[in-house]
Amino acid sequence: MKMILGHITFQKSEKKWMFLFFICLWVMAPKALAQNISSSIDSTSIPIGAQITYKIQVEADTTNLVVFPEGQTFMPLENVEASAVDTTINKHRFKLIREYALTQFDSGTYTIPRQRILINDATFYTDSLLVEVRNVAVDTTTQKLYPVKPSIKVDKPFSIPVWVWWLLATLIIIGALVFFLWKRNKKKTAAQQKVPPFEKAMLSLKTLDESHQLENGQIKSYYSSLTEAIRRYIDEKIDDRALESTTNELIARLNSLTEKEKLRIGKEDIRKLEEVLTRADLIKFAGASMDRITAKSDRQTVEENIFAFKEAIPEPTEEELLQDQAYREAVAKRRKRKTIIISIVAGIGILVVSAIGFIGLKGWDYVQDTILGSPSKELLRGEWIQSEYGNPPVSLITPKVLVRNMQQDTLPQAQNGAMIESFSYGSILGEYHINLSLVNFPEKKEFDLDKSIDAVYTDFENKGAINILMKNEEFTTVNGAEGIKIFGSFKIKNPLLENRSIQKSYTILNFGYNGAFEQLMLVYKKDNAAAEEITNRIINSIELKITEE
Repeated sequence: MKMILGHITFQKSEKKWMFLFFICLWVMAPKALAQNISSSIDSTSIPIGAQITYKIQVEADTTNLVVFPEGQTFMPLENVEASAVDTTINKHRFKLIREYALTQFDSGTYTIPRQRILINDATFYTDSLLVEVRNVAVDTTTQKLYPVKPSIKVDKPFSIPVWVWWLLATLIIIGALVFFLWKRNKKKTAAQQKVPPFEKAMLSLKTLDESHQLENGQIKSYYSSLTEAIRRYIDEKIDDRALESTTNELIARLNSLTEKEKLRIGKEDIRKLEEVLTRADLIKFAGASMDRITAKSDRQTVEENIFAFKEAIPEPTEEELLQDQAYREAVAKRRKRKTIIISIVAGIGILVVSAIGFIGLKGWDYVQDTILGSPSKELLRGEWIQSEYGNPPVSLITPKVLVRNMQQDTLPQAQNGAMIESFSYGSILGEYHINLSLVNFPEKKEFDLDKSIDAVYTDFENKGAINILMKNEEFTTVNGAEGIKIFGSFKIKNPLLENRSIQKSYTILNFGYNGAFEQLMLVYKKDNAAAEEITNRIINSIELKITEE
């Protein structure tokens, strides 16, 4: 039996084999894609400080999105420079090449770790490569050796930090604001002291006449200005409560002063004043109306009362003058205190606004690094130390020397009789925590690394961690020791703020070989770029001195 497909004729058995061929091709497609990623270096041996060119080549469809490695992912070698991606197109396929300049300033044999390539949602890895960094030979036969010269202290060049300029600008703004308020208050006080109360009252009446409020029918406004002129004069010369008192209260105090002979004015003048103030109250508060003749008469009465009050005020005694001076000084102090409080509040407001603007302009990381200081960045920029710990030894580079723990409560549960050593730096609640644990079992049995994953979870729970997220993958050190990498995040209660939690990230490396178990734990604040860089540098430096038995 035959089948016809286009112009091609297949036997039934041939059709079956073709179907299997296409199935195999579909299954092998991802592998074929993976084989189109390659990496190479231009030299496997370089002198100290020299650079090698690390090249990654990817072939992919033109519709694929390819993401190359970025940053210091080549540790222990340092990425000096990364070139732009070189792209060529050949029959609907991309050929992408990117080169990296790598270097190292310590002699030894190093492994460039596998690099991650993203193609759409798929992840691929390059092969790891070995590089030898040689010491530079020194020819002592032709070049004379000299003793090491003592270090010379060099003064740092003078530079003004950025925050000093911001502080100076803020102080200038505060100073200008204080000067403005002081100047305005001084002018106001001087103006009040310059015009005596009597002349001020007469000037108010003259201004009222020139305003033509009465001719324009503004009776309410007219009586308000009229009564304010007489009340303000009485307030400044006779009774300092005249402005806020009702008509009855003011007339009562004027009669009382007259009876005590502190005011030599006739009862008739006080009665006329009471009539004017009462009519003004009816007009202002009850909406009453008034004819122009009566209004002009009231204006004349007020002027006569001001003259009468001027003549009625007795000359102040020496004791009264002293009391008046003390009162004026108290008023001046209150005004000065008010000005200072306003200036301080305004200054604080300017500082807050400036700080918010500076953080918005430069970012919180910049402010923390330049002004507040970042403990993680100080660790990263400090002098790193390479040390060996335990027996058999573990070599790694850390920003601080790890101190031997006297208590072993931080270690995983070990068998009875096991020899336990622990070295650490910092606290799990602090900025950065390092803990190196080494356990030697007496029977030299191989340790099950899969069980160590559950032990990590239990250990974090015992320390008070919650919301523990955990991932794991295989890990290989630069000298070929294989282990498990456990990483993730958790929350732990803040000891200072009980209602707040601290977000932490962690990376743990577990190794088991020759009857020994070794664990490196790194815990740090989540989303801290400097802490993550410290972690990568420590992990890429770890070496296990494996001895075959």
